[in-house]
Amino acid sequence: MAIHDPSDDQVVSKPRDALVQRYLDHVRFEKRLAQRTVLLYTLDLEKLAVQAAQAGVSLTAVEPGHIRRWVAQMHSGGRSGRGIALILSGWRGFYIWLGREGLVACNPVLDVRAPKAAKPLPKALSVDDAVQLASFEGVGNDPWLEARDAAMVELLYGGGLRVGELTGLDVQASAAARGWVDLPAGEAHVLGKGSKRRIVPVGAKAVQALQTWLLVRAQARPASTAVLAGGTAQVALFIGRNGTRLTSQSIWQRVRRRSLQAGLAAPVHPHMLRHSFASHVLQSSSDLRGVQELLGHANISTTQIYTRLDFQHLAKAYDAAHPRAHLKTGGSSGSK
Repeated sequence: MAIHDPSDDQVVSKPRDALVQRYLDHVRFEKRLAQRTVLLYTLDLEKLAVQAAQAGVSLTAVEPGHIRRWVAQMHSGGRSGRGIALILSGWRGFYIWLGREGLVACNPVLDVRAPKAAKPLPKALSVDDAVQLASFEGVGNDPWLEARDAAMVELLYGGGLRVGELTGLDVQASAAARGWVDLPAGEAHVLGKGSKRRIVPVGAKAVQALQTWLLVRAQARPASTAVLAGGTAQVALFIGRNGTRLTSQSIWQRVRRRSLQAGLAAPVHPHMLRHSFASHVLQSSSDLRGVQELLGHANISTTQIYTRLDFQHLAKAYDAAHPRAHLKTGGSSGSK
């Protein structure tokens, strides 16, 4: 059987270990795992057998030190922490089964953990792209939808709202309202994660867009647009064609569509506008605590990820502008 070992990128011919075959039969016929899952187990356990053979030990003689060494090799070879964790999970299940069969005294994978995966940076638009999207005017679009979508984008980018907070906004304040916008005060009252309320400033552009939307909200659509089936007025600020409150999925689709219409290179989703809001405010103000309050983060550590985006922005500016960033390598520096 040909086994592909990613650690050395070579194909090794080796008959399947008898214990591995027994375990695969167990998960296939007794546990009735899906074919795809069995295939993944097969690949992971064949890799384990190859590693054990190269180390000169049997599968039942593998120790935690062996597992840690193989994890280090996979990591240095470029395998992601998540990928290693999945492999370890397969190996761990195999040794649990061996223990139940009385073939090993302890599980060598039990206390071995995969390297922590690097936390990816949130995706944020450049200032130019964000302004391009916010300023976009869909000429020829349905005026009712155009006014609504423009107001949604202005609130998402101008206030850093979560999409769930946006869907929860009502036309006006009430005891039952999850959130609302106070246009005279230029403030949005939202219900965030953990049922925590916060007040977010709403800029002049967003106020103007909301005023336009409210004027056309009950116009240019069938009369039932702002009215529910029973004749009750719809209190939601952002509604769909049938007069009901927009869902998060609908807003994702509308923002994506609008970003492509605006000519952005990649489609935009609502949370990307929240990331852009945080990054751009931090770049301009350097007020981490202030950004934390605006975003409604319970812990400052959650907000600190945007400092990495800010540094990334500064690094790009350095690469583009600083004379020392363009020195050719390989030449003499004049020093010893």
